[in-house]
Amino acid sequence: MFDNVIQLLPEIWLSLGQTAIMVGISVGSALLFGTPLGVVLYLTDEGQPWQNPVLYRVLNYVVNMVRSFPFIILLVSLIPLTRLLLGTTIGPVAASVPLSVAAIPYFARLVEQSIREVPKGVIEAAVSMGATTPQIIRRVLLVEARSGLVLGTTVVTISFLSNSAMAGVVGGGGIGDLAIRYGYYRFETDVMVAMILILILLVQLFQFIGNRVARFVDKR
Repeated sequence: MFDNVIQLLPEIWLSLGQTAIMVGISVGSALLFGTPLGVVLYLTDEGQPWQNPVLYRVLNYVVNMVRSFPFIILLVSLIPLTRLLLGTTIGPVAASVPLSVAAIPYFARLVEQSIREVPKGVIEAAVSMGATTPQIIRRVLLVEARSGLVLGTTVVTISFLSNSAMAGVVGGGGIGDLAIRYGYYRFETDVMVAMILILILLVQLFQFIGNRVARFVDKR
């Protein structure tokens, strides 16, 4: 039943590696740039330490604008930027550019929401003890919100594992591209089923790990 899958094992391993590269770069970019962006969104909102209505509205608009793009349209529209940055639009690294652009505002919004769930009493207690804003960010907001941040990271990882399946449109490769090329275009149903099963297993694994880590770091 899975004769075609057995023949394609080397290419399946290659596709898994390409998917790992795309998801790893996009999620890493989300953590690196989306976390501070989410913190700034929270701090510049009304009633917060860095209250700045103009800056908040600009950042809020940009985040909402990028998140409103269907990913397939964003993927194609950023081809010139990808070519400018990397000199190519082919391969998993090139596909990671639009994935990262989409992941950063997505995760920033999750960070902002997680921080908003931190009890105000905890923040007020830190302020009353003379904590500076950077100390409040590092030792209160991010620490108290760590469970939500872990779950947010899990959501981003799973979402962009799915989005990476569209990377075949720009020659990015990956599991989704393999499923389309062999399972759809060549009518090799067993390959399609195998790729779907792999994606399901990966999602279940990421969700399991994310839930366990979130429970472990949640000290409330």
